[in-house]
Amino acid sequence: MVINLGENNSVLNQYIAEIRDENIQKDSLRFRRNLERIGEIFAYEISKKLSYKFTEVQTPLGIANVNVLDEKPVLATILRAGLPIHAGFLNIFDKAENAFISAYRKYEKDGSFEIKFEYLSCPFIDDKTLILSDPMLATGSSMVLAYKALLEKGFPCHTHIVTIIASKEGVEYLTKHLNMQNITLWVGAIDDELTVKSYIVPGLGDAGDLAFGSKS
Repeated sequence: MVINLGENNSVLNQYIAEIRDENIQKDSLRFRRNLERIGEIFAYEISKKLSYKFTEVQTPLGIANVNVLDEKPVLATILRAGLPIHAGFLNIFDKAENAFISAYRKYEKDGSFEIKFEYLSCPFIDDKTLILSDPMLATGSSMVLAYKALLEKGFPCHTHIVTIIASKEGVEYLTKHLNMQNITLWVGAIDDELTVKSYIVPGLGDAGDLAFGSKS
């Protein structure tokens, strides 16, 4: 299942417009905060899909009957661009366990690249709900690599993959290379084009550089 939250009118689209805007992008603090706020919105929407339990809460004046979360999802993200959106998820799912994956593009002299996986820090995820986030889904290869690396720690009962801006090619790659029966893909926008260097057009540029500065 693919859920595109950007198809509906909400404040989410305002935040997406701001992270795309080349003038607003000059303020890295605002860029990071917008990624975080977008993460909070996705977390709220995903919370509607999780399991709940009935509980009684003692107030100063009586007892309130409330349905509360009955599970703690595992929040995973790809370093480094995924950190702000991950923080947004953690603001909502504050009792969640966390996982971090280091993956990057290794470019060759001819401009081609391959995805390199370096590091994984993850709790046991068997039969848990996994939420894997990254701001951009370009070719989709790094997301597939990250997901398969996480499976070394168990098989989740359901996985929510979250990206703010995806390319059509990236969405197609995911649906082709992953078993989508137990996966929901959440996106904020789907763009039509990839450049020869696999950057999304119109996209927003390099989310990691915009959030944390350029790298050598």
